[in-house]
Amino acid sequence: MKPTDICITEETAALLRLYAARYETADFINGDPSWFMHQVEPSADRIVLAFLASSLSYGSRKQFFPKIQYMLDSSQGRVEEWVRSGAYAADIPDDPSRCYYRLYTCRTMHRFLAAFRDMIQEYGSLTSFVRQSATDARCLSAVEAITSWFAARGIEGVIPKNTQSSCKRVCMFMRWMVRDGSPVDLGLWSDIIDRRTLIMPMDTHVVQQSMRLGLMSSSSASMSSALRLTSAMSQVFPDDPLKGDFALFGYGVNNK
Repeated sequence: MKPTDICITEETAALLRLYAARYETADFINGDPSWFMHQVEPSADRIVLAFLASSLSYGSRKQFFPKIQYMLDSSQGRVEEWVRSGAYAADIPDDPSRCYYRLYTCRTMHRFLAAFRDMIQEYGSLTSFVRQSATDARCLSAVEAITSWFAARGIEGVIPKNTQSSCKRVCMFMRWMVRDGSPVDLGLWSDIIDRRTLIMPMDTHVVQQSMRLGLMSSSSASMSSALRLTSAMSQVFPDDPLKGDFALFGYGVNNK
C-alpha cells in the first residue's frame, strides 16, 4: 500500500472512531446497495448478487436500485443459477437499442453477464476465480484479476478496464466480501484476502469529505489516491482500515 504524507491529528482520529462505531450498524444497510445481498440466503447467491449490485451502484440510488431489484426478481432469488444457466438472456436481451441504466444498454449488460457466466462456468464460482487468479492475499491483486478478466472480453464501463482508476465499485464489493464480524459486510472471503489490504472505495463524496478532514491533499480519484487514503485510515484503524468508509459516511451525514 502506498504510504501517505498525511499525519492525522488525535482529534480527527477520535472523530473518525466515533463515526465508525456509530454508523457501522445493521441500520446502515437500509437504503444502501449492500441491502440486496442480505435478501438472499445461500452464500453463492449472496456473492453473485453483491457483485451485480456493486457493478450498478453509481448515480442516483432511486434510479439504480430498481435495476438491481429487477435482476433479483427475474432470478426469483436464485441469482447464481440465473447467471450460470444463461437465463438472464431472456430478461436482459442483447439489444443495443434499449437502455438498461444510464449509459448501459441492454446489450452492454447482456455481454457483461455473459462474461460473468464464462467466469463462473470456467472456475466454478467467483470465489474460486479470485482464489486462483489473485497473485497474493492483497485486495489489489483481486481487483486486478477481476478487471483483467472483463477487459480481456471487451467489457468496458460496467467494470473498469484496469486499476488506474480508483475502481470504486469493485473495491466496495471487496469490502463486502472480506470484512468479517460486521453487521453490514459478509466476510465470506476473509480467508482469501487480508482485510488490512482492502482499498477505500473512492467516489466524489469520499474525496470531498476526506479533503475537508485533511486526509487527502488532492482531489484525484485514482487508484494511487485511493491507496494513499487507505494508508491514512490505517493510522486510525490499523487492523481494519475500511472502518474509515463508515466513518466518512457518518462525517458526511453530520456535516452536510
